[in-house]
Amino acid sequence: MEAIVKWSHRGLEFDGKAGGDVQVHLASGLDDGQAGFKPMELLGVGLAGCTAMDVISILMKKKQDVVDFEVFVHTRSAESHPHVWEWVQIEYVVTGRNLDPLALERAMDLSSQKYCPAQNMINKAVNIELVYRIVEVE
Repeated sequence: MEAIVKWSHRGLEFDGKAGGDVQVHLASGLDDGQAGFKPMELLGVGLAGCTAMDVISILMKKKQDVVDFEVFVHTRSAESHPHVWEWVQIEYVVTGRNLDPLALERAMDLSSQKYCPAQNMINKAVNIELVYRIVEVE
Protein backbone atom coordinates (compact mmCIF):
# COMPACT_ATOMS: atom_id res chain seq x y z
CA MET A 1 0.00 0.00 0.00
CA GLU A 2 1.04 3.54 -0.61
CA ALA A 3 -0.75 6.52 0.90
CA ILE A 4 -0.31 10.16 0.02
CA VAL A 5 -1.56 13.48 1.36
CA LYS A 6 -1.35 16.70 -0.60
CA TRP A 7 -1.54 20.10 1.05
CA SER A 8 -4.69 21.94 0.00
CA HIS A 9 -3.09 25.39 0.48
CA ARG A 10 -5.57 26.12 3.27
CA GLY A 11 -3.84 26.09 6.65
CA LEU A 12 -3.50 22.58 8.03
CA GLU A 13 -5.76 20.87 5.51
CA PHE A 14 -4.79 18.02 3.20
CA ASP A 15 -6.42 15.71 0.68
CA GLY A 16 -5.33 12.11 0.97
CA LYS A 17 -5.73 8.90 -0.89
CA ALA A 18 -4.38 5.38 -0.96
CA GLY A 19 -4.79 2.99 -3.84
CA GLY A 20 -7.79 4.03 -5.91
CA ASP A 21 -9.27 7.39 -6.79
CA VAL A 22 -11.26 7.93 -3.60
CA GLN A 23 -10.04 10.93 -1.61
CA VAL A 24 -10.51 11.92 2.00
CA HIS A 25 -10.12 15.43 3.35
CA LEU A 26 -8.04 15.90 6.50
CA ALA A 27 -7.93 18.93 8.78
CA SER A 28 -6.24 19.63 12.08
CA GLY A 29 -9.39 20.93 13.73
CA LEU A 30 -7.36 23.79 15.17
CA ASP A 31 -8.79 26.46 12.86
CA ASP A 32 -12.45 27.49 12.72
CA GLY A 33 -14.26 26.56 9.55
CA GLN A 34 -12.18 23.46 8.80
CA ALA A 35 -14.11 20.46 7.56
CA GLY A 36 -12.40 17.11 7.44
CA PHE A 37 -11.20 14.20 9.49
CA LYS A 38 -8.52 14.75 12.07
CA PRO A 39 -5.83 12.11 11.49
CA MET A 40 -6.62 10.24 14.73
CA GLU A 41 -10.32 10.23 13.84
CA LEU A 42 -9.42 8.61 10.53
CA LEU A 43 -7.49 5.93 12.44
CA GLY A 44 -10.63 5.29 14.48
CA VAL A 45 -12.78 5.00 11.37
CA GLY A 46 -10.22 2.66 9.81
CA LEU A 47 -10.22 0.47 12.92
CA ALA A 48 -14.02 0.37 13.03
CA GLY A 49 -14.26 -0.43 9.33
CA CYS A 50 -11.62 -3.15 9.46
CA THR A 51 -13.24 -5.11 12.26
CA ALA A 52 -16.79 -4.40 11.00
CA MET A 53 -16.02 -6.05 7.67
CA ASP A 54 -14.65 -9.13 9.43
CA VAL A 55 -17.50 -9.46 11.91
CA ILE A 56 -20.38 -8.97 9.46
CA SER A 57 -18.75 -11.39 7.01
CA ILE A 58 -18.48 -14.06 9.71
CA LEU A 59 -22.03 -13.46 10.95
CA MET A 60 -23.35 -13.81 7.40
CA LYS A 61 -21.44 -17.10 6.98
CA LYS A 62 -22.98 -18.26 10.26
CA LYS A 63 -26.42 -17.46 8.78
CA GLN A 64 -27.25 -14.87 11.44
CA ASP A 65 -30.29 -12.75 10.59
CA VAL A 66 -28.67 -9.32 10.94
CA VAL A 67 -30.80 -6.35 9.86
CA ASP A 68 -28.51 -3.56 11.11
CA PHE A 69 -24.92 -3.37 12.31
CA GLU A 70 -22.82 -0.58 13.76
CA VAL A 71 -19.33 -0.49 15.21
CA PHE A 72 -18.29 2.32 17.54
CA VAL A 73 -14.67 3.01 18.45
CA HIS A 74 -14.37 4.87 21.74
CA THR A 75 -10.95 6.25 22.72
CA ARG A 76 -9.34 8.32 25.43
CA SER A 77 -6.15 10.18 24.54
CA ALA A 78 -3.26 11.17 26.76
CA GLU A 79 -3.41 14.78 27.91
CA SER A 80 0.16 15.51 26.85
CA HIS A 81 1.83 15.25 23.46
CA PRO A 82 1.78 13.12 21.38
CA HIS A 83 -1.79 12.48 22.69
CA VAL A 84 -1.66 8.73 21.98
CA TRP A 85 -4.66 6.61 22.80
CA GLU A 86 -4.50 5.35 26.39
CA TRP A 87 -7.79 3.47 26.25
CA VAL A 88 -9.69 1.96 23.33
CA GLN A 89 -13.03 0.21 23.32
CA ILE A 90 -14.73 -1.29 20.29
CA GLU A 91 -18.49 -1.58 20.71
CA TYR A 92 -20.44 -3.78 18.29
CA VAL A 93 -24.19 -3.13 18.07
CA VAL A 94 -25.96 -5.87 16.16
CA THR A 95 -29.67 -5.70 15.40
CA GLY A 96 -31.48 -8.76 14.13
CA ARG A 97 -33.65 -11.78 14.75
CA ASN A 98 -32.72 -14.70 17.02
CA LEU A 99 -29.05 -13.69 17.07
CA ASP A 100 -26.66 -16.09 18.74
CA PRO A 101 -24.40 -14.26 21.24
CA LEU A 102 -21.78 -17.02 20.93
CA ALA A 103 -21.61 -16.52 17.16
CA LEU A 104 -21.06 -12.80 17.67
CA GLU A 105 -18.41 -13.37 20.35
CA ARG A 106 -16.59 -15.82 18.07
CA ALA A 107 -16.71 -13.35 15.17
CA MET A 108 -15.31 -10.59 17.41
CA ASP A 109 -12.52 -12.89 18.64
CA LEU A 110 -11.58 -13.96 15.11
CA SER A 111 -11.41 -10.34 13.99
CA SER A 112 -9.40 -9.36 17.05
CA GLN A 113 -6.95 -12.23 17.00
CA LYS A 114 -6.66 -13.26 13.37
CA TYR A 115 -8.15 -11.12 10.62
CA CYS A 116 -8.13 -7.36 11.34
CA PRO A 117 -4.65 -5.90 10.78
CA ALA A 118 -5.67 -2.48 12.13
CA GLN A 119 -6.85 -4.01 15.39
CA ASN A 120 -3.77 -6.19 15.71
CA MET A 121 -1.40 -3.24 15.11
CA ILE A 122 -3.16 -0.87 17.51
CA ASN A 123 -3.43 -3.63 20.12
CA LYS A 124 0.40 -3.71 20.24
CA ALA A 125 0.33 -0.13 21.60
CA VAL A 126 -2.82 -0.15 23.75
CA ASN A 127 -5.15 -2.83 25.03
CA ILE A 128 -8.45 -2.87 23.13
CA GLU A 129 -11.58 -3.72 25.09
CA LEU A 130 -14.35 -5.46 23.11
CA VAL A 131 -18.02 -5.11 24.07
CA TYR A 132 -21.26 -5.81 22.27
CA ARG A 133 -24.96 -5.17 22.40
CA ILE A 134 -27.60 -7.26 20.66
CA VAL A 135 -30.89 -5.60 19.73
CA GLU A 136 -33.61 -8.12 18.93
CA VAL A 137 -36.33 -7.21 16.44
CA GLU A 138 -39.33 -9.14 15.22
